[in-house]
Parts: sequence; structure tokens; C-alpha cells
Amino acid sequence: MTTTRERYALVGTGHRSQMYLDAIVGPHADVAELVAWSDSNPGRLDHYEGVLAEQGVPLPARYGPGDVERMIAEQRVDRVIVTTPDFTHAEIVSRALLAGADVVVEKPLTIDREGVERIAAAVAESGRNVVTTFNYRYSPRNSELRRVVQDGGIGRVTGVHFEWVLDTVHGADYFRRWHREKEHSGGLLIHKASHHFDLVNWWIGARPASVYATGGLRFYGDANAAERGLAARPGRGSVPDDAEAAARDRPNDPFALDLRDDPRLESLYLRAEQHDGYLRDRDVFSPGIDIEDNLSVLVEYDGGASLSYSLNAHAPWEGYRVSINGTEGRVELEVVERAAVLVGADGRVVLDPSLSGDDETADGAASVAPVRSRGERLVLQRHWEEAREIEIPEGVGGHGGGDAFLLRHLFDRVTEDELGRPAGYDDGVRAISVGIAGNESLLTGRPVATIAP
Repeated sequence: MTTTRERYALVGTGHRSQMYLDAIVGPHADVAELVAWSDSNPGRLDHYEGVLAEQGVPLPARYGPGDVERMIAEQRVDRVIVTTPDFTHAEIVSRALLAGADVVVEKPLTIDREGVERIAAAVAESGRNVVTTFNYRYSPRNSELRRVVQDGGIGRVTGVHFEWVLDTVHGADYFRRWHREKEHSGGLLIHKASHHFDLVNWWIGARPASVYATGGLRFYGDANAAERGLAARPGRGSVPDDAEAAARDRPNDPFALDLRDDPRLESLYLRAEQHDGYLRDRDVFSPGIDIEDNLSVLVEYDGGASLSYSLNAHAPWEGYRVSINGTEGRVELEVVERAAVLVGADGRVVLDPSLSGDDETADGAASVAPVRSRGERLVLQRHWEEAREIEIPEGVGGHGGGDAFLLRHLFDRVTEDELGRPAGYDDGVRAISVGIAGNESLLTGRPVATIAP
């Protein structure tokens, strides 16, 4: 039986697009075909054209950033994948919908109430489908936690405590690129925590109703650097092309990102910055940062449960702890994605441990601390019973083993799942509604009602 492949277009060819490109030309080539792509920076399109040419894959048609409608019409596009910066999502998603294509959009769906309203109007007018890719739902550890709650293992949920810590490699990376500007990312309550809020919404099967948030920029940024007496720093981490200058000026600094340490990032950003001036490697202690690095949030849900959530973006280890209390017991999940950030002899650390799965520093030394080690543990304890550990199946790929499962559901258009993992438009709105209300609460100092459908 011959399967008709769906025709895909990709808008945005930065770092995150690699996952979708690999899926379309690889394991899902039987159901998907990339027929067009677009990016505001031609250098990034050049990079991926070279990648596909080396693999012998036919190159998709190339379009400019303003050609969404023409691209969809000329290439008969069924589905558009959007991996552009967050502040552009509302425009691109709504235009693609109104042009007649379904949309897959990287989280977050958008960054503010106006963006939600624009996309909602386009969904209503077009009748098309929007999927927000919440890959953490598919991580086996998170799926098993969902199963425990869904099966009534702790009774009716009464409250959730959720702590997420980003280390000084991964966390710092949000403070050197466009994410550092709230007008472009919505801050970490939108860009990063929408993952986490979606998990809670999904774990407990409830809708967020009101949010109170506190937080601030307390570690990164020039003011904090001055307060701690840090010496003057280079404005960016990459060094001159001249070999002698590079050897002399290369900073012995674990917070500096030299894009030439990663050939892919060098090609996508350092060599491409001539086209648009975008700097991927700005110093995390430089001026211009207006997002928070410490956040605490209280959320009330329509079913009566509450959430206490905290996010720290400069921790010495990376991972999360969640506990869900219910009328019949408690379930706890602890995940250590990286036990420590260690520095090699050259002052460098690995780029992004939470995505790469690398447990070594730049000089090859093991990064497992004596007391804390990488791993995960799910424990259920019902009232009047001993605690017992729940087995977590092994995952495949990034985001805790969730990416491979997500891609299978995504490209096979799976909508029914025993754990309800495929996320729709409403899920995308509910996730960002907590962050949107949280940002408003940060400004007003009062609880704010959400826009969750």
C-alpha cells in the first residue's frame, strides 16, 4: 500500500530546527516531505542546504520571511513547522493558518495576550489545526507520573510543589541571546516555564485559574556583576579569527561562549551574523538583560488544587523535583539531568548538558559529584503504606527520552493516546496563560486571572 506523504514547510532554520529536519529526511520520510523553507537569515539556509546536499536529499524551495502565503500556495503545503523566535510566533502561525495550512509550533505558542487573541481568531476563521510541541510530556518519567495520578494512585489531587533548576551552563545560555529581552521571549516564565506549566496542567488534568508571581534578575546582568565586584568583561565570547589573537585573547571563563567551539553553532550564527547582526554569544553579565533569573509562582486551579513553583537559572546542578499530594497519598519525582558543572583546564565546560546528554567536561573529566549523581526516581506512598518506587521505562533521544516519541506522534498525526500526550491548541494556550498572568503579576504585585480555555 502506498502512503501519500504530507508536504511540510519549515519557517525558521536555527538550532532547534535540526530535530525536525532529521525526522523528515530520516525515520519519518515515509509520511513527510520537506518542500519549502524560510528564514530571515540566508546564512542559516545556506548551512542546512549544505547538510541536505551531503545527504543526497532534494533541496526544498527557498522563500523569504514575508512569503508565507505564497510559499504555502505554490508548494501546496499541508503543514508548516514554526521554529522562529517566540515573539514572531503569533504572526507566522496566524498567517499560515489563514493561508490554508495546519501548523506545528515550538513552545511557547506565543508570548502575550495579544498573540493569543490573534492566533485564536485565525483558528476560528480557518478551521485549521495547531499543535504545540510539548516534548517533555513524552519523557518516560513524566509519562509514568501522569499514569500514577490518572489511575487514582493518590486520589484527588490537592496540591503540587515543583522546583526546576537550570545550571550555570544551560541556564546562562538564556542570558546571552534573544531570550534575555522580555519583548522577544516573554521571559523565562513564558519561554522556559511553559514546558513546566504544561506538565502540571497535564499531570493533574486541571486548568489554571489565577497566578501570583514574584522574582527578579539577581545573578546575571551588569548590575549584579558590579555588585559582586566582577572585573570588566568582553562583550561577547567568540574571539578574533586571527590565530595569534585567539590564543592571546581567549577568555579563561566558564560563562563565555565561543561559537567556534561548536562547528554547527559557528556556521549557523557566527558566520551568518553578517546578514542581520544577530549575536548569539553576548556576555551574560552585560547590559540589556531584562528577564528574571529567579522566579516563584503560586497557581490556583479550577479543580481546587494549587501549585507552588520555583525556577532558578544559575544553579550548580540541573534537574527538577516535583511532589503531588492527594487525598490518598503522595507521589514524588526527582530528576538529576546534570550532577555538577565542572570546569576543564582551559576554563571551558560543555555547551548544553540537558540536551546533549554529555557527562564530561571539556577536558574529559567526569562531571558526577560524589554526593549527587545523574538519574531519576519516582516514588509513590499511599496513606498507611510504605513508600514504593515506580519503575521508569528507558527513553530515547533528548528531553528525557521524549523527543523520539513526540516525533512519532507528530508525523503520524496521532491524536488518541492512553495518557493524553498529544498536545493541541488549547494545551498551548493553557501553558502560556500561567506565564502571561505571572508576568502581569510581577508588574502589579497582585494575583492575576488566566486566559486558559
